[in-house]
Amino acid sequence: MKCDIVLAGVGGQGILSIATVLGFAALENNLYLKQAETHGMSQRGGAVQSYLRLSDRPVYSDLIPFGKADLILSVEPMESLRYLPYLSAEGYVVTNITPFMNILNYPEIELVMDEIKRLPRFVAIDAEAIAKEIGNSKTSNMVMLGAATPFIDIALQSIEHGIREIFGRKGEEMVSLNLRALHAGREFALANR
Repeated sequence: MKCDIVLAGVGGQGILSIATVLGFAALENNLYLKQAETHGMSQRGGAVQSYLRLSDRPVYSDLIPFGKADLILSVEPMESLRYLPYLSAEGYVVTNITPFMNILNYPEIELVMDEIKRLPRFVAIDAEAIAKEIGNSKTSNMVMLGAATPFIDIALQSIEHGIREIFGRKGEEMVSLNLRALHAGREFALANR
């Protein structure tokens, strides 16, 4: 098993929470794990990205070479385009369709989505709308993680355990909310891949 994931988004969108959940799930499955992250100007709406490398064999570098990512998981659509050079020929892009308009010259969202829709394998999901239906727009990152789970070779139960680990201190209601978000995202991806 090998899965190289580029996590991309903007500060405050929960990229590092996604990486932490996946890290717990990987460790529970005795997988090797390397992670590198760039925060940039994350507190001011700047780009945030994380490389996450999971394998059943030792991983020697935390960086993913161009053309080798199995998955780009982006919680912001334009950020998914930034990392397309990393995507392997067989890789998937899972992206949120809701833009975070943090720059004055943000391109028309239709143009961004047209580029994504040209890809052979992608899931484009309105994570914010799904999270609001669940009851808390802050769970959109777990909706995104759920949409990516069909493309990550880790048992869903282990990812659920990761959510319990990182959100458990916030109470059972928060755990339940994030688990519902995870499952809603997964159901969307399975129906729309």
